[in-house]
Amino acid sequence: MLVAANKTWRQQETYSKPGWVTKPRLMTRATPQPIHRAMPRPAILFVCLGNICRSPMAEAAFRHEAARCGLELSVDSAGTGDWHVGKPPDPRAQAETLRHGLDISSYRARQINSRDFHEFTHILALDQSNLEDLHAIAPADAAAHLSLLLDHVERMEGQSVADPYFGDASGFEETWRQVTLAAQALAQKFRTL
Repeated sequence: MLVAANKTWRQQETYSKPGWVTKPRLMTRATPQPIHRAMPRPAILFVCLGNICRSPMAEAAFRHEAARCGLELSVDSAGTGDWHVGKPPDPRAQAETLRHGLDISSYRARQINSRDFHEFTHILALDQSNLEDLHAIAPADAAAHLSLLLDHVERMEGQSVADPYFGDASGFEETWRQVTLAAQALAQKFRTL
């Protein structure tokens, strides 16, 4: 068998009738081609407990940063609990984001559901407890990658975003600072994909 330029000369494998001449034929071997799978459009879901403070702030910060960077992706937020479903974000969260030029008054709290684990490519928990809850409720065939939001920020890995709910306005400032850092880091990662 001769091999040249990804082609193989091989004796014809059919039988010859008497008096017929069997000639070699050119057999081509399929060249392994790189697999080009269509990369799904990134879809990011931010998840906290009630979806009225941290996760809507993270959603707003990331929407803003993604738009600034020209990224095309889907973004949403949800909570693991159902206490605030249908309600707008906490007025203090609205005030803090508005202070940075972003209006989240139209956002409405919702609870995460099993479809989210298939519709989103990345589900980002705002704290360790949320992440544990997500792992507990994720369907066995979940497609989404689960992680802590601050795992995407250098030197903040493993940390939780501060929960400002039981504090004053300064807590919302700190939450905004953290989710903004995370939004910038995430946008940079998605730009390189």
